[in-house]
Amino acid sequence: MHRSPSPSLPRTLDNWLERLDKQALPIPLASHQSVSRALNDSRRSLREIADLMQGSPALALSVLREANRHAGSFSEPAESLESALGRLGLQRTAELLKRQPACAAEDIPLPLRQLQLISQHATQQANGLFAGRLARLWQEIHWGSLLFLAPVWTLLAAQPELFDAWEQRVLTRGEPAARVEQQLLGVPLLELCLALAERWRLPDWIIQGYRLLCEDRRQLVKALHIARDNQHPLHQQQLLDADSALRRWLTRPANSILLANGLALSAHVAWSESHSLRWQRLTGLYLHLSLDEVQQQVHQHAVQSARQHASGDLWHPAQALLWPWSARRLRAMPPPAKPPAPAADAWREHCARLLAQPSAFNNVAQLTGCASLALQAAGLQRVLLLLADRSHSRLQAQQQLGLPAAAGSLKLDPQHSQVLRRLLQAPAQLRLTPANIAQFSALLPGSLKALFPSEHLLLRSLANQGRVVMILVADQAGSAIDDTALRAFTKTAQCIERALTSFGKRER
Repeated sequence: MHRSPSPSLPRTLDNWLERLDKQALPIPLASHQSVSRALNDSRRSLREIADLMQGSPALALSVLREANRHAGSFSEPAESLESALGRLGLQRTAELLKRQPACAAEDIPLPLRQLQLISQHATQQANGLFAGRLARLWQEIHWGSLLFLAPVWTLLAAQPELFDAWEQRVLTRGEPAARVEQQLLGVPLLELCLALAERWRLPDWIIQGYRLLCEDRRQLVKALHIARDNQHPLHQQQLLDADSALRRWLTRPANSILLANGLALSAHVAWSESHSLRWQRLTGLYLHLSLDEVQQQVHQHAVQSARQHASGDLWHPAQALLWPWSARRLRAMPPPAKPPAPAADAWREHCARLLAQPSAFNNVAQLTGCASLALQAAGLQRVLLLLADRSHSRLQAQQQLGLPAAAGSLKLDPQHSQVLRRLLQAPAQLRLTPANIAQFSALLPGSLKALFPSEHLLLRSLANQGRVVMILVADQAGSAIDDTALRAFTKTAQCIERALTSFGKRER
């Protein structure tokens, strides 16, 4: 049986809560410094400091979460950043700020920054569409819309690769979200968000939104059904009048933050997609506006959001407003090219040379060169052979096939990767697939993942007299690795291991 590193991701709701509750959120260095100066400036009001903190959603969440954790005699959680600052006081806020990790914006994981940009876009939509109509509730609308996705921020701070995996599988390939979330997380994402929102005592409107999505979607489904008939507002009103419970639910101010986030999240994919149109129609039903009027306002607010928050390395849906209406940012990925059939005769020839007694090789380079050719003949299109030093403190690329030339000079520090450390402890084999990629991807070096952008990957460590001396990494250029290819890889690895033993005896 193949031994492989144990999964590190939690798989239960309680374990996820324990992990994410402790997760620190990185703060952009510029925001960290400017807020720190403001906290030490006696001329600054709480409103000014709160406004300054808005530039960093992560900092706003940290302050609100800390205030609600230590609410003391307060029976209600703080609903806005200004009230949270008042409860904590400037000294405790400054102490909290010192505990937050600060780093350059480009060093914060891109998926986390991308989701925070979506939250900022949602806030712009909420302020533009609803805050003017519900002026007395503008703070609830503003902070509720900004922090609605905050539970997912901590998830992406801990495991940023989950965003790409979810985006590709759900948005690009159309896999059911529930199935993907179960495979990646072990729990439904919305249930995790609700549990975190309740634990952190986030604004009540946020909790109401997640409870609706988790426990009672009937009202939402009925409202979406009525919203489809956007061209006949009189008929829509008649249907609402006939269902007083639905009418009362629809007019709740708390729904504004759910609508704003639905608009921002769906626009992240494409303005003309069915999900985006559903949220636009539902917003029209809520505001008594036609679809054309909703779209005009939503597009204007998206442009305003882009002017304030867009960044060169992040995607903002306002960019797509310059494209043809049917264009999408994410396109279905073409199926990977069928891997070439193994070259059986060449494979046997290379393996025979590896198994020759005494060893047929004069140096390590000759041995690893033959090994890489054997793996290629076995049907593996991208191959990397890494040699370990005596102290297992460094891995150095020795051979590569099918990879950029820079791969030949790759050096890795195993101490930064739990997977590599485990592979170096004893001979083991790890097969990555879409079902377990999220569990292991964060534990692999980024430079290695960049060479193998694939959900199908094989890693195996090889030993000489019980001590691991080499790690093989190989795939079929993104294609799924079937059992036949897996057996060929395993047999080739066994031949290489025997060649290492023979070569070691020859050197002595």
